[in-house]
Amino acid sequence: MERSLSGWHTTAREHLLIGMGGVGKTQVAARYARRAQQTGAVDLLVWVDASTRSAVVDRYAQAAAGVMATPYADAEQAAADFLAWLEPKASQTSPCRWLVVLDDVVNPADLRGLWPPASSAGRVLVTTRRRDAALTGRGLELTLGLFDAAQSAAYLADRLAAAGRHEPPEHMAAVAADLGHLPLALSQAAAYIIDTALPVDGPPGCGTYRARLADRATALADLTPDALPDDQDSTRAVGAAWTLSLDHANGLTPKGLAQPMLQLAAMLDASGIPMSVLTSWPALAYLAHYRAQGKSVTESAASDITPDDALGALRALHRLSLLDHNPHQSHQSARVHKVIQRNIRDRLTDNQHRHVAHIAADALFTAWPHVERDTALIQSLQANASALTSHAEETLYQPHTRPDLVQLGNSLSDEDKEVLRRPHLRPVLLKVGNSLGEGGQPAAARDYFARLASTARHHLGADHADVLSVRSQLATWRGRAGDAAGAADAFAELLQTRRRMLGSRHPTSLVTYAAVADWQGVAGNPSGAAQAYTALIPELEQLLGSDSQDVHAARNNLALWRGEAGDAQGAAAAFEDLLNDRLRVLGPDHPETFATRASLASWRGGAGDAQGAAAAFEDLLNDRLRVLGPDHPETLTTRASLASWQGRSEGTVAAAANTVALLVELLPGIERVLGAHHPNILSIRASLAYWRGSAGDAPRAAVELATLLPDMHQVMGAHHPVTLTTRVDRDCKTFGVTPDHGRCIDDQQQRD
Repeated sequence: MERSLSGWHTTAREHLLIGMGGVGKTQVAARYARRAQQTGAVDLLVWVDASTRSAVVDRYAQAAAGVMATPYADAEQAAADFLAWLEPKASQTSPCRWLVVLDDVVNPADLRGLWPPASSAGRVLVTTRRRDAALTGRGLELTLGLFDAAQSAAYLADRLAAAGRHEPPEHMAAVAADLGHLPLALSQAAAYIIDTALPVDGPPGCGTYRARLADRATALADLTPDALPDDQDSTRAVGAAWTLSLDHANGLTPKGLAQPMLQLAAMLDASGIPMSVLTSWPALAYLAHYRAQGKSVTESAASDITPDDALGALRALHRLSLLDHNPHQSHQSARVHKVIQRNIRDRLTDNQHRHVAHIAADALFTAWPHVERDTALIQSLQANASALTSHAEETLYQPHTRPDLVQLGNSLSDEDKEVLRRPHLRPVLLKVGNSLGEGGQPAAARDYFARLASTARHHLGADHADVLSVRSQLATWRGRAGDAAGAADAFAELLQTRRRMLGSRHPTSLVTYAAVADWQGVAGNPSGAAQAYTALIPELEQLLGSDSQDVHAARNNLALWRGEAGDAQGAAAAFEDLLNDRLRVLGPDHPETFATRASLASWRGGAGDAQGAAAAFEDLLNDRLRVLGPDHPETLTTRASLASWQGRSEGTVAAAANTVALLVELLPGIERVLGAHHPNILSIRASLAYWRGSAGDAPRAAVELATLLPDMHQVMGAHHPVTLTTRVDRDCKTFGVTPDHGRCIDDQQQRD
């Protein structure tokens, strides 16, 4: 940076050092100015505190008195005379070489009429956090950024070593990462560790500093040394550098929205926040609430704040370098330095902290798409939910502070509001775990829900309804990760709790009973599962009615387990009956109707009618193309099922080779939509290997299956039915045996 400044071109009279507060703009400018003065490169150096217009005028007046030896009573006149004195004069053969440093320009409007004149003998150096066009178009811009990891580590090592402190490199690297490699924060952290002698004995000083930094009860200001390093004054402590900037940003159009927007961003992921979160209904309602000074805000009143207003607030914060806003990166549109985030959170009262955290949770939940097609967006939402949990985990179990601002913006009944006033778990926490699982990471979902169950039990109590919901999700993903017997046992334990609390005929108890049956079936007892559903369905019909979706779901599962128990014809007949009812109740284009058609086609093939299965899947594909489009996951997996049943219906090596070609063509597109480790992808890869073997290439099939198995172990678990089938296929291909492959793709879809 300093080398860039030393190489000023004759055409560049003004240089701007731009960067967020704390990156060291003033220090760089001071070093350059001092060197220019010491080397005789300038005859006159004027350093100006440019944070306010009055400060600029006063400093110019002082300079005028010095260069013209004339007393002035009027500071404005003196400033004007000084600027005139800097003007180049034709009569001057050796003009004065001058450098004016305008340090910390907060408001470009303050410099109207006060810019030094253009002169071949003069230079202007500006330091600022502002990125307004009024400034950035004036001269050569140099953006000062954060240290990189190596620079941060070297800086801390040098500073601490100079004081006789020698910390483990990994501890210094961790401190640097915690502080986001912000130079000013690193400088003050080193001074704090040195000045407070952390610790006298015990763990290394960096470790103690990190523990205090992570403790929300310790404010960032409490970790600032009494005497600041590098000739800094108290106005440049971490936090003070941003206070004035935030005040100015809040005064920009749209007025009063920058501060609440930054508060909301401070609760989320520093690496990037999706635009859809910051323009969601809860976010807009919070901006409206803030502007209304805490008065009750209805949905109609919140509509006065628009997404354009939210965008304007982000641009105001961007102009003051309080965050980086890139509208072209919608999934990570806003990035906020983690030290700025911490400073903003420290300034919130406990009630404000809880309120903003609740809004952030509702905003994430609202922005989360029902169909997770965009992997990059989902990963960003997951990262933001993780950041929110780290900043405010306990808060996410506390009563909602403002029920009128709850998610989705729908009108709430008094009963709903009363529920929100009681301790409960934020829905976004459940969303995260299910998103992991549906995205092809069932083991990660299982582990997530295990941690969530423990935390929720601690905050809400073992019998809270939300805790029981988490236990249900944990059992589900335990099964989907491969431990079907463990899932059955977990649901059996949950069933006892729900029967004790709700009674045996409560709908929730009956649904839990069905889950026990399902996982017993997956664990190897399909006949027992079918018997359980045979007994369950009459109770559900009596309680809910025969057209209830819960009753239809139970009938679907009864048909499935009949087929898995060996009665393929009975399964096909049951699915045909269910399809007629779903057509009547839901219509032909409902997702559940499509799913039932897929199951019917599969079991028709399982009963021996491969041609009929292929024809049914072809019809289903045409309808899913019409309703869902070519890139929807269900459309793509239907293509894969069709390819497999066409291969079975013809039963020739040539047909098997054609199926291989179709699956090879389909697989990249399905991976792009679902992700490489989605369970359906793994099932299709297993099916592809099977068809390669059927086409005569058993060695390659064995290699593909051997490559696939580790992925299945990781995603599904070693004992998942599809994993076990794949292991059998691998062994058969290795020894030249043709296995009875079954309906790999279709089975996986029905189970999921």
